[in-house]
Amino acid sequence: MNISIVAEAESIIRNLVGELTAPRPRECLPCYLDRVLCDARCDHTLRLTGLYRDAVAPKATALEERMQSRGGFCDCEVLMNVYESKSDHVYPCLGVRRGSTQPCGLWHRWG
Repeated sequence: MNISIVAEAESIIRNLVGELTAPRPRECLPCYLDRVLCDARCDHTLRLTGLYRDAVAPKATALEERMQSRGGFCDCEVLMNVYESKSDHVYPCLGVRRGSTQPCGLWHRWG
């Protein structure tokens, strides 16, 4: 009985993490990263950027390389070095079309 309780708890946690880290409909990459990184630490990889790409824009196969070429070597660096918010208020996301990796109107790219 203990094993089934542990397995059920692990399943619930996996599902919850999946829901919390899933991009919302029409959410842009910087809004997604800003939202998720408020509750989760950066693990010094582009894991969340890759999750976003896989869920929203699977054809954007060079997304990670593009972020790295602009100084975004991990998810938090994407927000520090690649995108800049236009104001202190970046919620809710203004939305982008499905398949886009462009920022919404709340953000612009550095340089």
